[in-house]
Amino acid sequence: MPTTSTYTVAGMTCGHCVQAVQTEIGKIDGVTSVEVDLASGRVAVEGTGPIAAADIAAAVDEAGYEIAG
Repeated sequence: MPTTSTYTVAGMTCGHCVQAVQTEIGKIDGVTSVEVDLASGRVAVEGTGPIAAADIAAAVDEAGYEIAG
């Protein structure tokens, strides 16, 4: 069953930031889509099923950013 989760990522300031976050989250098994809104810092992650928040946080960290809140 497809799922969508939304996160807020702190520290993104440009298109390169967006690309880095999309690339790292996109590597997670089960992720089918990653949409990043640079202005708000919101990241919507769609998957074939539930994606562990810890996996998202690790991918965002690998990209050089962090989940806000």
